[in-house]
Amino acid sequence: MSGLDPEGAPPGRWRPGRGSSPGGTRTGGSRSHARARSPRARGWSVARILPAVALGALAVAPAGHARLLEPPTGGGGVSSSELRLELVKTIGGAISPKSIVVSPTGPAPAQNMMYRHTVTAYDRRLRLVKTIPDAVRLAKLGHPDYPGVSRGAPVEAAFSPDGAHAYVSNYSMYGPAFGPEGSDVCSPASGYDRSFVYRIDTRRLAIDQAIRVGAVPKYVAVTPDGSRVLVTNWCSYSLSVIDLERGRTVREIPLGPYPRGIAVSPGGRRAYVAVMGSTDIAVVDLRTFRVRWLRGVGTSPRHLVIGPAGRYLYATLNADGRVAKIDLRRGRVVRTVATGSAPRSMAIAPDGLSLYVVNYGSDTVSKVRTRDLRVLQTVRTNADPIGIAYDGPTRRVWVACYSGSLMVFRDARA
Repeated sequence: MSGLDPEGAPPGRWRPGRGSSPGGTRTGGSRSHARARSPRARGWSVARILPAVALGALAVAPAGHARLLEPPTGGGGVSSSELRLELVKTIGGAISPKSIVVSPTGPAPAQNMMYRHTVTAYDRRLRLVKTIPDAVRLAKLGHPDYPGVSRGAPVEAAFSPDGAHAYVSNYSMYGPAFGPEGSDVCSPASGYDRSFVYRIDTRRLAIDQAIRVGAVPKYVAVTPDGSRVLVTNWCSYSLSVIDLERGRTVREIPLGPYPRGIAVSPGGRRAYVAVMGSTDIAVVDLRTFRVRWLRGVGTSPRHLVIGPAGRYLYATLNADGRVAKIDLRRGRVVRTVATGSAPRSMAIAPDGLSLYVVNYGSDTVSKVRTRDLRVLQTVRTNADPIGIAYDGPTRRVWVACYSGSLMVFRDARA
């Protein structure tokens, strides 16, 4: 498996949106959609992309916006590192979730890429409450150069601090004004169209705004004060900075090949960006927009989370099969641990004592103690776990399995 970030399922497994589903139901798949497939199908490898270098969902906790809130379960005042994961429910249906995020007081949206062209929203009772199509009329949303109906490919999402909105990136856009679908092997010279971030009103569960960003946007993060959205643009090699008051991108910061995960410091002064086509993490000053670097953290850093005190940053190293702990005061890696094959996304418990890591190639979730990076527990999942989120009020861990399911675990007393 490559060290980069293929959007398709691995060879030999069910591929969402094409062929037969695990349940045997025939599903449609267009020729354009078929291009976003496995790394082998596309004919690329780590050595081909980076011959000199061997080759990063933490949900925001919004206040207000109450809906079906349940009391914490299973832990009480016990630290997260003393609890054990147990499966609560597996959710299926017409989904191919790339990511899942959870608002402690509102819906949990799963982003289903171009294979389903939807965002599916779930409530605290683990019920599907709405399927949101990604089809929009961009001209009605303030973009007159895009006539007719356009469709997206939802990748990742993040909530505003008050939970009123979710911001969703789209891997590519499809419609009369758009060219070929984006690719995971690309550069700014590839000429792929710029895409859009959708804003979803979480009360109506409807798209009410679209903001233009770079080519093949991936991760999305909202600053703690709710003034900006940050978006990594995979094929533009950049970070888009969206001013939410103006409703548009105000800066695009070049970073290098394949920027992916973002973590914002608790005070909102800095953004840390995993540059997956390297061994480095960019440190972006959100006042001056100057960039400095944490060099040599490990091969192909993908996803980032930061501890609640802001002292330690954690990175999944997709190609190394490890998670790194980085001391931000000293600016260096202080410990790493092997979790499984291709660790993709990661969540951190609100108390900062545990990490939850999805290992895409191993079909597992690893629970890791942050103090010493000891692996406390490993649980099996359905094929291709790729997204994860921790729901603080219920101590539930949501896992997005790209093969077509969501798995919900509870962190509970053993």
